[in-house]
Amino acid sequence: MQNNNEEIDMNITTKIIVKTAAIAAIYTVVTLGLAFMSYGNIQFRVSEIMTLLAFFDPIYIGGLTLGCFLANLLGPNGLPDALMGTPATFISVVAIAITGKITKQSKIGLVIASLWPTIFNGLIIGYLLYKMFNLPLLLTIGQVALGEFVVITLVGVPLFMILLNKYKNFLTLLFKN
Repeated sequence: MQNNNEEIDMNITTKIIVKTAAIAAIYTVVTLGLAFMSYGNIQFRVSEIMTLLAFFDPIYIGGLTLGCFLANLLGPNGLPDALMGTPATFISVVAIAITGKITKQSKIGLVIASLWPTIFNGLIIGYLLYKMFNLPLLLTIGQVALGEFVVITLVGVPLFMILLNKYKNFLTLLFKN
């Protein structure tokens, strides 16, 4: 017979697994569903907006990383993209989570956090595409970075601000373990 602490731990573990799986599935499906604009040197990966979830709760790091791995593995660049893109996303979402903690989830902190994928994915994915397709290195880094900036900073940050203002109570529940 389990005691209450074991039941609580099991419930928390179950919630974490469900959140991780749901985020990974959503990221993967959105990326693959919008594959025409999610891959390549000029990419606008809409699912990357979800990386901002890590700003509010690091619990989302696993699901975002797993979703990226699956989307990249199943995408047109396959294993090389999964092996290079997954660490780029992992580094980005960890940096986003740290920024959220340091800035106490402030609005300016969200803007700063949104720049991490622009930097890390621009460099890492830009380099990957340069090596895979013999594209101009600096141009490719710039193109990937620009896509990340547009999707996450110019679209994602305002979207999160609107959601936080309009649905604060719902989001509070979402970001609780």
